[in-house]
This record gives sequence, C-alpha cells and structure tokens, in this order.
Amino acid sequence: ESDLTMVYYDQRGSGYSGNSPEGNYSLDRMAEDIEEIRKQYGTEKIYLLAHSFGGILATHYALKYPDHVKGIILANCTLNMKYSLQQQISYMNRLMDTDFKAEDATLLADFMKAKNELVKRGLDYKMLSDRKENIELLNKIDRKNPSSFEFAQKAFSIQEYWKDYTPVTSSIKIPALIITGIKDHSIGEKHFTSFLFPDQQVVEINGGHILYYEENKKFVKAISDFIHKTDRQTF
Repeated sequence: ESDLTMVYYDQRGSGYSGNSPEGNYSLDRMAEDIEEIRKQYGTEKIYLLAHSFGGILATHYALKYPDHVKGIILANCTLNMKYSLQQQISYMNRLMDTDFKAEDATLLADFMKAKNELVKRGLDYKMLSDRKENIELLNKIDRKNPSSFEFAQKAFSIQEYWKDYTPVTSSIKIPALIITGIKDHSIGEKHFTSFLFPDQQVVEINGGHILYYEENKKFVKAISDFIHKTDRQTF
C-alpha cells in the first residue's frame, strides 16, 4: 500500500460479497468478476496477486486476458487442489502418527476424517502456521466480520476446480512471481516446482501458509522487487 494502488475484492459468495444470484460459481464467471473490476477502474493492465486457492482463479484470468496483465503473483498458491489435499493428509498423518488414506475416489472424505481428528487434538493451526497465537488472532479478526460462505460450500462440488492447472502455466508468457513458504503444509512444500511459467521467479521464505502476515517485510519486498524489475523491463 505504501507505493502501489491496491484493489482488494471478496470473491462472489465470500466475505462481504453477496451470493451469486444465478448460483454461478464457474471458473469463467469468477474470472469475469476480475475483468469487470478492472474495467470499472479503467486500468488497462494490472498486476494480479492471488493467495492459496486464488491461484487457480488468477491463472485462468491470465490465460483468458493476457493483454490486461502486467504480471501474476502467486503467493502460497495451489494450482492442483487434489495434490494439495493429498499433501495435507500426508502432513496430518506425520503430525498425529496416523494412517489416513488419500485415495482419489474418496479424497474429500479422507481429508475431512483426518482434519476432524486434527481438530480434536488441537493441532489444526499447524496447517497454516507453527505459531498458534497468530492463528488465534486471525480467527478473532475473522469472527468480527460477517461473511458469506456459499462459494466455499459449493467449490468442492465443481469439477473444474479439481483439475491440475500446472501444465497450462507453460503457455502463460507474462512475468510470474511465485512466493512459497518452505513449511507451507496447506499447499505442499514443493508444489511450486511443478509450475512452468516461461518467465517466472521463485522466492522461498521460511514460514508457512500466511507469509503475508508472519513474514510481512520479506513478503512485501519480494512483490516490490518483482514489480519494479518488471516495470523497468516493460518500459
């Protein structure tokens, strides 16, 4: 915020945004929301910053509207939900010394069984951070803000969100910054190695899934350096 114009938005069916009146949460519809925001602000080109699941939305937008994207920034993002859930189950098994399965046919049910057991043991914060107090603070902030959860409730039943989007990254030629936590158990610590953007830069930071908060200075510096470098190359 100190030297960039930031535009934040809640996805339809999330946060302060209303539910989709037509019940449409398709990938194309979600990308069009981003495009409508860009048009509303009259900005020809944007840097698109995504976190976690938002990587799938940002990647799809960059594929659809490459001429309107200066650069894409994927912060602790998944481009393959199946892979990330399998990694989460594997990590939970290591934490609890359990043997929950991660079969393709029953992946979501397997994940929920493992997650429920993790919650019972009071260890669910570890999926995001090693620091429990930080997760408690974020949860406290979230509880103060009324939110819609319809998209989250429907996303897992939308098949296109279960696809592996890492192969299509090879056709996205705009500059890409990948920020990853070396202890990001929500995404999978090595998921970024499957990204194939032709012009990509990877910044690994010692932390988990919420680097934007816990390692804010390093997080902001990575983005600032990337944008300044990209702007110099462009102009």
